[in-house]
Order: sequence, then structure tokens, then C-alpha cells
Amino acid sequence: MPVTAGGLGEHAPLFAAIHPDVVGICQRLRDRGRRGWVVGGCVRDLLRGKPAKDWDIATDARPEEVLTMFRKVIPTGIKHGTVTVLVHGTPYEVTTLRGEGAYEDGRRPTEVRFLDNITDDLARRDFTINAIALDPLEERLIDPFGGERDLEARVLRAVGEPRLRFAEDGLRILRGARFAAVLECAIEPGTLAAMSETSALATYAKVSAERIHDEWLKALEARAPSIAFEIMRRTGMLALTCPELLESVDCEQNRWHAFDVWGHTMAVLDAAEGSTPLRLAALLHDVGKPRSRELSDKTNDYTFYNHEAIGATMSDAILKRLRASNDLRSRVVELVRHHLICYSPEWTDAAVRRWLRRVTPALSDELLALGRADARGKGRPIDDELQRLDELSHRVSALLAAGAAIGTKDLAIDGSVLMSELGLPPSRLIGDVLKQLVEVVTDEPAANTRERLLDEASRLVLDAHVKPS
Repeated sequence: MPVTAGGLGEHAPLFAAIHPDVVGICQRLRDRGRRGWVVGGCVRDLLRGKPAKDWDIATDARPEEVLTMFRKVIPTGIKHGTVTVLVHGTPYEVTTLRGEGAYEDGRRPTEVRFLDNITDDLARRDFTINAIALDPLEERLIDPFGGERDLEARVLRAVGEPRLRFAEDGLRILRGARFAAVLECAIEPGTLAAMSETSALATYAKVSAERIHDEWLKALEARAPSIAFEIMRRTGMLALTCPELLESVDCEQNRWHAFDVWGHTMAVLDAAEGSTPLRLAALLHDVGKPRSRELSDKTNDYTFYNHEAIGATMSDAILKRLRASNDLRSRVVELVRHHLICYSPEWTDAAVRRWLRRVTPALSDELLALGRADARGKGRPIDDELQRLDELSHRVSALLAAGAAIGTKDLAIDGSVLMSELGLPPSRLIGDVLKQLVEVVTDEPAANTRERLLDEASRLVLDAHVKPS
């Protein structure tokens, strides 16, 4: 078993960075005649010089034993050997060393057998960079598959035979795409080839939409998420998960673009630095282009009329299929729907206020960020376009700071005032009048006073009553 001594030389900071609670858990296990090792993504993070997000501990103690060793323990997954130990209110997963039977459904093993050897446990893991363990008490790094070497070389390599690893759990090929993006590493040729094989894709087809959704969101956190989605495309995963995106491959655009729709989308995705909804919107913003493309007789160039509305409908269906939350889905769909910003310096302040009303102030910052990424993804000179977006951003900020009325809630009166002052009963007319009053103050902000709005409302109500039915 290849073991690298730690605690001296280059690995000293590694062990010093292990959380004291984790060391304490391993010490308690040792005091009871058992062993504990730090495993998983936290080891990978520490080796990269990054702070660990979560701590996972492997042990040769059986789960029933672990339950008796600590004061506060939750049997979270005791059937599969996992219990959660609470220390100072913080949960730590402690999992018994295990081997696994066949993955007949491509998602979970038919049986779990407990082991006593850490190397045997590491052998069941997906990639070498995730098959490294630390003994914090003896300060030893256990790396039987060369994961530290691969991590330094920025190479993603399956543990053992790649085809067997991916046949066990279809999610592993998607994890491979995600790790390649997040760690910005190359996938070892044999591993990459196995990711594209029919057997791996057949297993991937059994993965739940929720698990795929979670991996997508993790991939979007990478500096260049396009790495992950390009791997998904090349391996065939995207054809199973989101075939709509494949319609953009080789879909030629017009003279304003240097790339096809797919290449442009990948460039926009990497340029859209920000929130998860913004990144998802960047991925889907032009998904409607292939279905709206037409060749203009006048310009002999392609047009994409209404692609944003088509794309919004398609995005809604895609995100429903991926089991995205309602909040995330609705936000992304609205970003896609309004991503086309046709601003020019000739816009009046009223036009800017109308744009704000349409897109809502809550989305305006992300839409402007998406617009900038969209411009950068064209592969053409964009200075003028970025300058216009910056100008719109400044005008939006100034109008909001000045208290511009964007919706009915910003009016100097509300529905109850209309009913009490004009003697109106509750009805749809109240809402209609308020919407028309917003139009009034959009054109003339100074009109947003109680007296003026009541005068306007009286006229609007009178007009409504005298109109022929």
C-alpha cells in the first residue's frame, strides 16, 4: 500500500489544517481500539491549498459501534454504514470502510459489505484524486492510486478500470465533466473514452433528474463552466439530458457573430460571472435561436426574430424536467425572456422607466450582466455595445435613486384611497386605474402626488363609465 509520510516537509501544513473536531473524532475511535481516516473531497481541497468545505471520516468501526462511542450521534445512513456525529453542534459524517456489490440499476449497489482495510475502501471510489486518505493521528497520507500525482498534474483518472467505474454509477461520468471544469484539468484518454461508451451512457440514462440538476449547479461554479458542458456534448451526455442545446451546434449566425450558436453560448457562459441563475440563463439564453432562424431575402443574412420568447418557453420546459426549484426556474426564464437589450442613447427617461417596469428592478442588474456577457461572447468588436450597456446601467441607477415610480406600489395613492375618495366599490376597475396611473407618472414623474393622481383617476373612471358597452 503506497503511503507517503506526512507531518514532515511538504505535508506538514496539510495535517495542521485538519479541523480539531475531526482529529478529536479520530482520537476517540483510536481510544476505543479502532481507526479513523479523513477522506473525500476535503482531502482533495487540502492538497490544493484550499479550505475544506465538509469533513468526511472513514473508520474500520462498524456503525453500531460508532453509535456507542459518541454522545450525540444520528443514524443517518446506518444501512450503508454512515452515521453523523455532532461535535459542538457541527455534523460530521463517519462511514464504515466498505465494499460494494453489483450496481444492477446503475445507481446503487445491491449490497454493501464492511471492510477493515482503507485501501480496499479507496478502491471503490470514482477518481484517483478522490481516493486519498489522511491519518491525522499518525500524520500519514495514504494514496494507493497516485491521486496526489494526478492532482498536481491536473489529470482526472478513474480508479482502476474506467468502464467498470462508470457502469457502477452513471452519475460518475457527469461528475467527471464537473471535476474537469472546477479543477481545470484534463481527462486521461482512457477515462474519457470510457465516459463515451454505450454502457456508461446507458447507466447515465438511469440517473435521476435531481442528481443531474445538482451536478449542473456545481459545474456552473467553475471559472469556465464551458469545459463541463463541452465534455457533456462530446461524450453524449447532453443528448440524453438536454437535447435542445444540441440544436445550437453548427447553427450558423449572422454577421454580428464570429461563432455558431453553440460556440457563442459557451463563450457567454464563461463570461457571465455571477449568480447561479445568471449562469443558467447564459447557458439557455439563445436556446430558441435554432428554431427561430430564417434567411432574410433583403439582407441575405440570418434573423432570429422572437428567439428570446421561444427560448423562455423552452427554458421553462428544460428546468422543469431537471427538477429545478420554482424560484430558480422562474428567475432564469425571465432572464432569458428579457435578455435582448436594444438600448440606444436616444431613449428618453420615460423609455428607461418602461424598460425597468417590463423587466423589474429586481432583475435589471443580472440582465445587464447577461447583456455584457452576451456582447463579449460574439467574438467581434464590442466596445460600443458595452459602452451602451454601461450608460443604461448608470441611467437605471440614477432613476431608482431618484425614486422613480416603476409600479403601482410606487404611486402616491393606492386602491383603498381610490375607493374612499371616489366612492368606488372593490372591482377590477381599481387595478386598471392604478395601472394607467403608472403610465401617467412614467411620462411625467412630477404627477406622482395625491392630488394630481386623484384628478387623473376621476377622469379615468368617468371615461370608463361613459364608454359604450
